[in-house]
Amino acid sequence: MVDEIGVWMTCPMTKYLQDELSKRFNLFKSWEIPSKVDFFNQHSRSIRALVGNGIHGADSSLIESLPRLEIISSHSSGLNQIDLVKCKEKGIFVTSTPDSLTDEVADLAVTLTLATLRRICEGDKFVRNGSWKQRDFKLTTKVSGKSVGIVGLGRIGSAIAKRLEGFGCQINYHSRSKKPNSGPNGFLINIARGAHVDEPELVSALVEGRLGGAGLDVLEHEPEVPQQLIHLDNVVLSPHVGTCTHETRKAMADLVVANLVAYFSNQPLLTPVCF
Repeated sequence: MVDEIGVWMTCPMTKYLQDELSKRFNLFKSWEIPSKVDFFNQHSRSIRALVGNGIHGADSSLIESLPRLEIISSHSSGLNQIDLVKCKEKGIFVTSTPDSLTDEVADLAVTLTLATLRRICEGDKFVRNGSWKQRDFKLTTKVSGKSVGIVGLGRIGSAIAKRLEGFGCQINYHSRSKKPNSGPNGFLINIARGAHVDEPELVSALVEGRLGGAGLDVLEHEPEVPQQLIHLDNVVLSPHVGTCTHETRKAMADLVVANLVAYFSNQPLLTPVCF
């Protein structure tokens, strides 16, 4: 369709997405290019679009290296790895994939909540290592009827709230003031970004028993995991897989491509980022 338009992909993503982009554009895969300086010197002016994700986006230096960059189509709802100030300065459009991943991330949040409070992973090991033959498993904590606090009641937060309402949970959201009745019976679930939580303080609270447990799909310095967390039975760790299902990744890929096709066909963007 528009083979002359170069698209820079910042990191490996699904084969489906790469194939769909290659059908329509001249796709440049950053991880296959040994010397980016030499490459940009020769080809940067042919690159008019960039595809990144929530980890490998577009910082100021990359944007400056692509003088004809017109649009960034992010394979993510998170935009913290894109220099939006620089994009605004240069008039670069930005799109994301917000709605296509809402259900999957909300499902994982509830899964982590159940697994953490009911200690599903610890129970699995208890059965596998033969401990069940010697004694009963410890008592855990019920989810139904709990008071739940959600930081950020946007698309995903609202979807989580809707699911947990089915468990009879009382839903609260975002409070800047400290509540005196919070403490060792609380559980923290993080499916957003590792940097949203003070990780050293989280580790200390878990180790010292000031927090009941945690379910974490994200960490501050992925894929590095604090050693203290690895050895805690009241912590469930997941390798940042909130959107990692075949169905959701296809929907995200389709939206990334559709935004680029719309832009270069002079049609309205499907999911533009306003900044």
